[in-house]
Amino acid sequence: MSEIPDYTRNVSLRLSKVLDEIGVNERMVMKRRRLWLMKESIHTIGQRLIHEDVNVYSLGSRIEGTTTPGLSSDSDTLFKHPRYSVIQDWSEWEPGKQNLLMIQDDTVSPGYCLLQILRNDAPLPEDNVYDQYSYRDRIGRVLFKNAIVNSIPGGEYVRHGPAQSLDEIPGCYGHDIVLAISCQQWPLQARQWIAHQREGQWPTNDMKQYFKTMGCFVVGVGAKGSGNEELEWRISTSLAERYLMFNLNITQIRCYVLMK
Repeated sequence: MSEIPDYTRNVSLRLSKVLDEIGVNERMVMKRRRLWLMKESIHTIGQRLIHEDVNVYSLGSRIEGTTTPGLSSDSDTLFKHPRYSVIQDWSEWEPGKQNLLMIQDDTVSPGYCLLQILRNDAPLPEDNVYDQYSYRDRIGRVLFKNAIVNSIPGGEYVRHGPAQSLDEIPGCYGHDIVLAISCQQWPLQARQWIAHQREGQWPTNDMKQYFKTMGCFVVGVGAKGSGNEELEWRISTSLAERYLMFNLNITQIRCYVLMK
């Protein structure tokens, strides 16, 4: 292995100073995070004055504090749908809610799932195809189409994967909105990773245990080329990913911004 050149330390120190001066420092990172967390809370309160049980989450580099002037980073907002709830076991069914059963079988792409519509008055499968978002498959299950993410009201949105993007306005950064459905439990495959305890590793065991309290989301996009593209939902652990970014130190953040 070749030795590290003598000038590497000087380059590293100067590069770190430049990043510090353009705002990639502990003070500005924390200031950005507090600002966007406050916006997140205000947005959630505003939505709850209109709808019941709506949560709004800010995601991406702006709330992480991993952007700088000139990168023109988008603003990413996730809305938790107030009406629907994803369950993975029949024991999780709740009366009065629109429960959706997560299905992961051989017909579904890895990292994706199908959502079977259940009755809201009894823990039984729904029998009727009752609107344009429900579909009966070959074995009789009534499944939930991911096209419901197109139902965000107001604005001229363009579909990009699971997100609806506002048309770019000159002088303003882009804004992506994701309509997601919450699931209280992590997928079974991911729970094995959480349960695997290893000392001295990152993420720490305490962080993994905290992930379990966050649950996950499903977002409306199918795997490209899949035969079930309009029926598949992608499993998202975006809050856990945000938590991981919040636990990076300033050196790691500077390396991350530099790679961007």
